[in-house]
Amino acid sequence: MSQARLIQLEADILGKNNGYAAANRARFAKAGILALNLVSSPGSGKTTLLCRTLALLAGEFPCAVIEGDQQTSADADRIRATGAPAIQINTGKGCHLDGHMVGHAVDHLNPPDASVLFIENVGNLVCPAAFDLGEAHKVAILSVTEGEDKPLKYPDMFAAADLVLINKTDLLPHLDFDVDLAMANARKVNHRVRLLQVSARTGEGMAAWLDWIRGARLMALSGRPSQAAE
Repeated sequence: MSQARLIQLEADILGKNNGYAAANRARFAKAGILALNLVSSPGSGKTTLLCRTLALLAGEFPCAVIEGDQQTSADADRIRATGAPAIQINTGKGCHLDGHMVGHAVDHLNPPDASVLFIENVGNLVCPAAFDLGEAHKVAILSVTEGEDKPLKYPDMFAAADLVLINKTDLLPHLDFDVDLAMANARKVNHRVRLLQVSARTGEGMAAWLDWIRGARLMALSGRPSQAAE
């Protein structure tokens, strides 16, 4: 297959996905749902952080979760144990979620109006960067057990993120990870990105993370057609 044909196929795939993503985004906007696409490498602590987040937000407003993994329902089971509804998408050999998968998952999950929908993408810093799911924001999670150069090695992902959470900060005393350098590298590829340091284990930075979610949710609610007309 020629290079030109490969490029055309990629454009067709992304174009089709963008159509599904646009439909998801319109659906979320109409319902005042804040959709967040959580992206990271495998083992960054996404699920643990999400479980802690859901526990802290319990009773404040409804939350729901779409879990993406190649196999197993382990992460969705952990999420459901917090009391939040969750649906698992197993992508098999696929390395990312796409707009079509998310649309079907939302049909089954049926999150209530004015809720927050967390989409935990497949652990991968390459493919998910190119696939819009209809989310309001991509949130990239960078663990301190990874290298400070991750934003430079995977610039597309960090350039697409509105927020970067530097996770597992409780491990910093045991590592040589340079937080300032990691933050500087993230800003090299995305000068507008916001960065927060968090630890699900100790609770460090969780208040700022929750405040960010609350603010983003208010923005989602302000865009609802029914509210705009009031």
